Amino acid sequence: MTTAVVGRLADFPEGSHKVVRIGRREIGVFNIAGRFYGLPNRCPHQSGPLCEGRRATGTLVADVESDWRPRWDMEGEVIACPWHGMEYHVPTGRCLAHPEITLRRYEVTLDGEDVVVHVGSAPRR
Repeated sequence: MTTAVVGRLADFPEGSHKVVRIGRREIGVFNIAGRFYGLPNRCPHQSGPLCEGRRATGTLVADVESDWRPRWDMEGEVIACPWHGMEYHVPTGRCLAHPEITLRRYEVTLDGEDVVVHVGSAPRR
């Protein structure tokens, strides 16, 4: 397993994300409500730079719970690929349009004030 310090806690304010490079990998590191997540910066749709989307937002959902009326959900937890708008739920890596597609997730932890990405490890749940 490889670990890499990718910045300081102050570099990742709550609600922000940025793309970091670890070896040949580009990984989007997200701070959502004080929890850190890592996703590959590659959209499976057409290999677009997924994590270069401007900011994590929410999405409209219509389901049985809302009697099929659209409602805003997952605020701050969804990233849209800037190429074609394909949306992914950051905490789970799940594609919203195609739930059978799930991105690899990278474990991101804090070591004091250092933000550390773990490559080659299973994400914590």
